[in-house]
Amino acid sequence: MKKVAIVILNWNGKALLKQFLPSVLAHSPADIAEVIVADNGSTDDSVAMLRADFPSVGLILLHQNYGFAEGYNRALEEVDAEYTVLLNSDVEVTPGWLEAPLAALDKEKDIACVQPKIRAERKRDSFEYAGAAGGFLDKYGYPFCRGRLFHRVEKDKGQYDTPIEVLWVSGACMFIRTAVYKKEGGLDAAFFAHQEEIDMCWRLCMRGYRLQCIPQSLVYHVGGATLEMESPRKTFLNFRNNLLMLYKNLPEQELLPVLRIRFLLDYLAAAQFLLTGHPHNAKAVYDARKAFGQLRQAYVPVRRENLQKAVFTSLPVVMPKSLLVQFYLKGKKLFSALLSDGFPEVKR
Repeated sequence: MKKVAIVILNWNGKALLKQFLPSVLAHSPADIAEVIVADNGSTDDSVAMLRADFPSVGLILLHQNYGFAEGYNRALEEVDAEYTVLLNSDVEVTPGWLEAPLAALDKEKDIACVQPKIRAERKRDSFEYAGAAGGFLDKYGYPFCRGRLFHRVEKDKGQYDTPIEVLWVSGACMFIRTAVYKKEGGLDAAFFAHQEEIDMCWRLCMRGYRLQCIPQSLVYHVGGATLEMESPRKTFLNFRNNLLMLYKNLPEQELLPVLRIRFLLDYLAAAQFLLTGHPHNAKAVYDARKAFGQLRQAYVPVRRENLQKAVFTSLPVVMPKSLLVQFYLKGKKLFSALLSDGFPEVKR
């Protein structure tokens, strides 16, 4: 058994695998790491290409497209390495990328999950949108990163090179203890894709695990390779899943106030989509809220379990303010500007 299994979930991604898999194989020492592609029922010839061109890569064959969440859940049922890296197929890794994250996990057993620093593959001096140098949430569930607030992405000038406790690590490149992933239920299959890693990481934090960004490790991520930024499907999944995540994880005293504010904010977002010529995205917001309402009752026992297993009632890696207010009204466009208010305070 190898120490770490690097699992790449693939769905019709032959071109991405051919482009990025060589870097993973070149920079992942075979004595400690096994590279595995879990194929999510591809209909292209990804599997045939892998067998012909990358015979050293392990294969887990799933018989349909289960989405990101359930695809990984099923793949990890067949993994028994101490650590697993969930790695997107559009990620280029760099020499030594495994060393610092594995050292952190080896040293501190209460750390369950870490991510490297993630830069944009197409703009290599800048952080990448979906992860950057570690993820956080504001009080209303808006995700942001050290290096990215909303769509404002910073150049990497070494300003965030210190390891830090975070609320969530990016699913583009997530190092996690395999046993913890399985014990705590993995990713929520109902999410299908988008924000499922934030939901799982929030759950882990509330149950007493620590999560970190270790920026001494560096990878490059294309991002948006599956769904484009303006895709109504992506809008639907992001809004629905974010509401589900809030319902599953918020403490009782915060739930209704936050959901009331989100009702207003979501319909403001829908109005903005309409005014900017994106009616299908506006409808996606409406559909997402409707889908959340339909799923909410089924999540009552899930919410109850999460609250019962929580060892914290609040988390210092959730910003107790509105990111919308900080960004648009107070002009705080950089993560470093949020630090002036003492966020995050991560000592436990």
